[in-house]
Amino acid sequence: MFSTETYQRRRDKLANSNSEGIFLFLGNIENPINFEHNAYPFRQDSTFLYFFGISQPAIAAIIDLDEQKTIVFGDEATLDEIVWTGKLETLKSKSQKSGVSHTLPYSQLGQYLNNAKNKGRKVHFLPPYQSANKLLLSDLLGQPVKQLQASPTFIKAVVALRAIKEDQEVQQIEEAVRVSTEMHLLAMRLTRAGIKEGNIASEIACFAANHNCRLAYPPIVTKHGEILHNSHQLNTIENGDMLLNDSGVETQMGYAADLTRTIPVGKRFSSKQKEIYNIVLDALSAARDALKPGIKYKEVHLLACQRLVKGLVSLGIMKGDPDKAVAQNAHSLFFQCGLGHLMGLDVHDMEDLGEQYVGYTPGEPKDTHTFGLKSLRLGRTLESGFVVTVEPGIYFIPTLIDQWQSENKLSEFINYNKLAQYRDFGGIRIEDDFLITQDGYRLLGPELIKTVDEIENYRSHNA
Repeated sequence: MFSTETYQRRRDKLANSNSEGIFLFLGNIENPINFEHNAYPFRQDSTFLYFFGISQPAIAAIIDLDEQKTIVFGDEATLDEIVWTGKLETLKSKSQKSGVSHTLPYSQLGQYLNNAKNKGRKVHFLPPYQSANKLLLSDLLGQPVKQLQASPTFIKAVVALRAIKEDQEVQQIEEAVRVSTEMHLLAMRLTRAGIKEGNIASEIACFAANHNCRLAYPPIVTKHGEILHNSHQLNTIENGDMLLNDSGVETQMGYAADLTRTIPVGKRFSSKQKEIYNIVLDALSAARDALKPGIKYKEVHLLACQRLVKGLVSLGIMKGDPDKAVAQNAHSLFFQCGLGHLMGLDVHDMEDLGEQYVGYTPGEPKDTHTFGLKSLRLGRTLESGFVVTVEPGIYFIPTLIDQWQSENKLSEFINYNKLAQYRDFGGIRIEDDFLITQDGYRLLGPELIKTVDEIENYRSHNA
């Protein structure tokens, strides 16, 4: 946990954002895999961690703005439970470290909220993403699940606070990046012809655990980099393949890193691989250098797209004016996703609260229809204190290529004859994490090797 003052200060700022009602925070439960006592690893709700710092299943909290009190609801371990778990720190003790002196049994939460509702008071809650909390809210508030409407006031207030990272949060993120960087170097050393993708994935998970971290998200470790979120890890990698590794850890306090590197399975990239790799690296460099407060991240995304097209034109895969090609969305045949996202306590920070509040601002809604742009999670104006990822890529997806070619789609920008030579190329992504500063940006954590020369030199000495 951070200091007691940290959580008190955060809650005070939140309370000052609204004048009346109750802010309700629901912690997560232990979700069963196949029966009640065989559960997935527990992960507390990130907003609950941000304002209370308590990582314990089946608890809740309220900030009562009208009565100016904060209460944590939960149950202390019974003797029967202690037999199985051993003696643990009490909820009361954890709450006191969070600056909350008032705790009540979990069973009293419903009564407290019911009394408030009977007085006509507003109960503000955030969008629930766990089924258990959807059902719990339905029961607590007496509303069908489909009629539950989260409070925009509450959401906006939480986003405004969590989006700007405190120095101590940045330190946590940098620790996650540090461990993730070493984890990626391990994956580079392990990569060789004849082993399965899953062998590498299991080794990096072990590395994370050995450094008191857990993986921040299911790792993407694949020779099929064109499959954007490939979870299939049974392929055997061979010389001539590339391995895309998109993985990061989170610290014990829940702060995440998110890095991607694409490397040759052999010691060197092929000439084709090197050419495409350098185009992606150029787009990353251009996007990185554009980061600063006041610029819309959507503009950074479009700049990266323009640089990708410029590189593909130089190879004859695309043609025409890069700006016009991007305006017509021709680049999305090769770059189908967004350039990046906010990162913090969640690897996709606050995504559960809704992209319209987190990644965009009123009056500048997300484009939910245009292929490519509809996958851009972050489009809003950047502010000092934001932590963002930048992750351009080029992906040759055979099914998508076949569909576009059958329609002769945007043929004024795409050379389908040349593209045929790359149909089974795969995909390349490169990703780093950045803090937006008052005058620009700062790369977070130690820099992970990413130029062709750096990677080939490392592979030559460690493969």
